[in-house]
Amino acid sequence: MGIFTIGETDWIRDAARLGTVRRAVFIDEQGVPEAMEWDEHDAVSVHFLAVANDGSPIGCARLLPDGHVGRMAVLPAWRGHGIGRGLLAAVLRTAQARGLRTLRLSAQTHAAGFYARAGFVPLGPEYEEAGIPHVAMQKALS
Repeated sequence: MGIFTIGETDWIRDAARLGTVRRAVFIDEQGVPEAMEWDEHDAVSVHFLAVANDGSPIGCARLLPDGHVGRMAVLPAWRGHGIGRGLLAAVLRTAQARGLRTLRLSAQTHAAGFYARAGFVPLGPEYEEAGIPHVAMQKALS
């Protein structure tokens, strides 16, 4: 597939590139209502952007100040190439550097195994969000 890089960014600097990935995955592919995709957390979160070697955005994630991880997405053509693992590793490094003790996320049920392999544990039963089954998960940071 080629080489990619992951960098830390913010909404002001990279809203367009982050939005490209999130629109393609959450709104277009998964049918999340557009009104649910964009929220007040974007402005205060640390964002992570994966870009292909040609500079095009291919993946993203965000870390809220309270330790919630969200909006993790990789474009379909780039799945299975370590981009999700790279994004999550970048989130973990930043969370630890900021002194966060616990990370929490709402995993789409089909991705729960991905997060479990990274040390996240499920909390409670499955629930629905935006018409998609999810499970709450968390990871204690050392």
